[in-house]
Amino acid sequence: MRWTLKPKPDTKKIADLASKLGVDRAISELLLQRGIENFEDAKTFFRPSWSDLHDPFLMKDMDKAVARIEAAIKSNEQVLVFGDYDVDGTSSVALMASYLETKSTQISTYIPDRYEEGYGVSYKGIDFASDNDFSLIIALDCGVKAIEKVAYAKKKGIDFIICDHHRPGKELPDAVAILDPKRPDCEYPFKELCGCGVGFKLIQALASKEGIPVESLVGYLDLVATAIGADIVPIVGENRALAYFGLQVINTNPRPGFKALINQMKKEVLTITDVVFNIAPRINAAGRMKHGNYAVALMKEMSFENAETAASEIELFNTNRREADKRITQEALLQIEESNETEDATSVVYQEDWHKGVIGIVASRLIETHYRPTLVFTKSGDFLAASARSVRGFDVYHALENCSHLLEQFGGHMYAAGMTIKEENYSAFKAAFEAEVSATLPVHLRTPEIKIDAEIDFDAITPKFYRILKQFAPFGPQNMSPVFMSSEVLDTGYGKCVGEDQTHLRVTLAQKGSSKIVGIGFGMGSDLPIVKSKTPFKVVYSIDENEWNGRVSLQLKLKGIKS
Repeated sequence: MRWTLKPKPDTKKIADLASKLGVDRAISELLLQRGIENFEDAKTFFRPSWSDLHDPFLMKDMDKAVARIEAAIKSNEQVLVFGDYDVDGTSSVALMASYLETKSTQISTYIPDRYEEGYGVSYKGIDFASDNDFSLIIALDCGVKAIEKVAYAKKKGIDFIICDHHRPGKELPDAVAILDPKRPDCEYPFKELCGCGVGFKLIQALASKEGIPVESLVGYLDLVATAIGADIVPIVGENRALAYFGLQVINTNPRPGFKALINQMKKEVLTITDVVFNIAPRINAAGRMKHGNYAVALMKEMSFENAETAASEIELFNTNRREADKRITQEALLQIEESNETEDATSVVYQEDWHKGVIGIVASRLIETHYRPTLVFTKSGDFLAASARSVRGFDVYHALENCSHLLEQFGGHMYAAGMTIKEENYSAFKAAFEAEVSATLPVHLRTPEIKIDAEIDFDAITPKFYRILKQFAPFGPQNMSPVFMSSEVLDTGYGKCVGEDQTHLRVTLAQKGSSKIVGIGFGMGSDLPIVKSKTPFKVVYSIDENEWNGRVSLQLKLKGIKS
């Protein structure tokens, strides 16, 4: 692990901001690192408001999209809401369909089959629309690269509205409207919306034409917050406000489908982390193991009793998903070892019977063992399909672009992508990808990094300090939970390995003159000799609460220890 201490802001700025806000210098330092330099910035950060949301009509083609939907509703046209099978796609479809169903009885949904149709807009979906007299398709979380498919739909008399957030290619589809803040010609102020976020901007625009304020749409934001967390988009700017209000809905008045999932968790207040690691995987499991329609049905369900039944089904899918990804991860690690590829710059593995629904998860698991850009392939019809995951700081999408002559199609983000390839091109692609990454992945990015916000003493860790830290939430990319370092730390004699397999570390630490504080380090049992050395050491950690027998205390969530 590389420990990287973020640059300390200007000392005078730290003192000035601390004085203006009435906070500790450590809090001031954290705020300045996040670009918050004055009282107004801090007010916006700590108290997200509806005024933080931009006018949806600033988005290119929004007026065209609204006009076409209004015309469809007025003419009683059949409208098909189409979206990808992951969390962002299914939540987008649930959001858009739920809203439009309040305006028309001619709204239907379509999620492509992960295995028969693959990612994005499909010919099968367009044929379904044609066969059933749909004249308008609203594509969410996909479509910005579907040039041939949109043209195919147009020949069949079907219009397209595309709501996407992925990078477009050099050419755009011939759609009625393409809502994508990443379009080079789109001047929308915030570029990092997820697909569901773009869908929300469309219903915000539709509502505004009827004089309905955006605050009236708050009931849809549990879907948006879930998609924001699951799609790992930056939780800054407009996303921060959407996630903030969405979490309030999740914790006070969630839709029946979410309530049924939350009831299984037995947790009173959910954070965005809980959404990412508990709600999102279950929604994803439907598309991975069975069909994304199950997820859409759960999120649209208005009866809690029916939602409980649907949630139980999805829980079973999630159990099956966990078993599959554990088995495939073990097989993939063995393949890397047996192929003598443990020292390569990349991990590229393939087995034809691996479950396509979990290869993205497996790619992430492999990075935990072999920290490098990773692709996991499986057989998909006449082709091989893969999910790619990257390491922090490396653009795997760009690396795939430079190998795209060997691919049939690909799409995605800097850190995650998907692709298909002819089986006969697999070996050539594997070699080309290894060569590309070897040449472009800097040495320092080949080791996992812990980014440290600030060095503090234990005396700074007070209930008031933690109360303010909690207000930094919701956490996510570009606003991660603060990480601290403390030096000259000693064990007070209670350090030990814990857990069923003794792989975790529990310590009670102190600095000279400070009070004691408990720390937990998951998977850090091997660091016990440093703790027991009776010499001072450094620790890196975040701060959280521990509740035991009704008593709440602060504790350190350890991330690293160095002598």
